[in-house]
Order: sequence, then C-alpha cells, then structure tokens
Amino acid sequence: MKPVAFDYERAASLSDAASLLARTGGFVKLLAGGQSLGPMLNLRLAQPDLLIDITSIPELTAIIDGGDHLEIGACVTHSDIEDGRVPDHFGGLLRQVAGRIAYRPVRNRGTVGGSLAHADPAADWISALSLIGADAVLWSQRGVRTVAVENLVVSSFTTALAADELIRGVRIPKLSPAARWGFFKFSQKAGEFAHTIGGVLHDPARGVFRAVLGAIETAPIVLADARPLFGGSAFDSGIANRIDREAIARLLDGKNVTDDYIRSLAPVALKRAAIQASAS
Repeated sequence: MKPVAFDYERAASLSDAASLLARTGGFVKLLAGGQSLGPMLNLRLAQPDLLIDITSIPELTAIIDGGDHLEIGACVTHSDIEDGRVPDHFGGLLRQVAGRIAYRPVRNRGTVGGSLAHADPAADWISALSLIGADAVLWSQRGVRTVAVENLVVSSFTTALAADELIRGVRIPKLSPAARWGFFKFSQKAGEFAHTIGGVLHDPARGVFRAVLGAIETAPIVLADARPLFGGSAFDSGIANRIDREAIARLLDGKNVTDDYIRSLAPVALKRAAIQASAS
C-alpha cells in the first residue's frame, strides 16, 4: 500500500517546528528516523494531514555535557550511541542497549527521541532510559519543560506530550564508576522487538537501586527502590536468588497484565538482569 496524501514541511529550527505544530488544526506527525512511521504510513495506520520533517534542526543532534548529566538531542541515532559518538558516562549500558536494537540499517536511521515519542511498549529505550532515571526535554512555543521518561509514556503508543510539543532531547544522569547494571530482553531472535525486558541498576555513590520491567504491553513498571523485588534486601552478589515472584505478580496485576507468557517471562528477565548486574 501507499500513504494517503499529506502535506510536507521541512522545519529549519525548533521555533519553526513548534510554530508548525501550534498553527495546524489537523493530524500532524513528526518525521525523524522514520523507522516506525514509514511502515505505518504505507500501511495507512497513520494518516496525517501534515508531515513535519525535523531532521535538519541542529539542536536535535546536539550533545551537551551538563556536569552530572548528558543531554543528547532527540535525533541522535541508535548507531551514534552504539559506535561511541556519544560520550559513555554510563558504564556501557546505553551502548549495549543501542547495539541490540533491531538491525544495523534501522540503527543507522532510528532515533532516541523518535522511539520515545512513538511509545511502543516493546521498544528498548523506553525501559532503558526509565531504568537510568532520564528526563525527556520537551519544547513548544510555550517554553521548555522536562518530564521523567518513566512518566512520559502513559500506555501503549500514548505519551504525555501535548499536541504542540516535540522532544528536544533526553537528559541522562551520569553513573559513578562503582555503578553496576543489568539489562536483559527476551526476543524470539536477534533484532526482534522484546517480549519482556528486565533491568537492574545499582549506583551506591548516588544512593540508587532501581529496577524496570518493560515490554509488558503497556508503560514499563519502574521502581525507584528495587528492594521490594528482592525480598526487601539491599543490592549484593546474591540478589538474583532472592527474586520475589509474588511481588512481581502484584505489580503486573496493577498494570492489568494478564498475558500468561509475559507473566512467566517477567521474573526470569529480572533475574537475568540481576545476575548480570551482580557479576559486573
């Protein structure tokens, strides 16, 4: 199939993009990497009146060192991170996540901001950036605001973005040298979307012990204090053996996750992430 007819505008600046978003009265989509939007257009799952190309906006590929965090522009690609063009202040976590997204041609074009805005619950960045405690920086004519990534994704393919907002970038807290992490996703084969994701992050210098359960058909479950998932214990080399399956089941109940396959994989994904973290 081919897309329905739509108007096309190429924004030269953030102000230009925000102005186009604010003045349109129809259904608008932003084009960054296009790795998800392109197929949706061709299948007519998305039928926008206007397509705004944001790939020429310099701010969206900027990388800014903020001292205790790194801000990366929304149009930074997965391969930019995988190949080390983004400074690694994250103990290799983001590079591993980026390198296991889909296939190389997709990683060459797909963007971090596009992945978050698309809000596919099985996408890697939604879970990984929620685990690390990143904030999305949102831009509109009304100004700039930040929203924690874990709060940006409301549910499947639904975000907290206002109609006139776009994602300018992501502010990611730097990890200390002592930080340990694990990130595991179940896929039928390499390159496919995850069926379930488990993540664990322990950064004692910053008092952080977080966990995430993602790819659960809705927004990820994020715990700023992961101890309840491990019998109330602090992080140590044996946490993987103290996984509380009943606690995980209650969290999945709270998200109305009823799929038996996901419910069986979730504790295993978290355990494998915990093993990876404790062994690092």
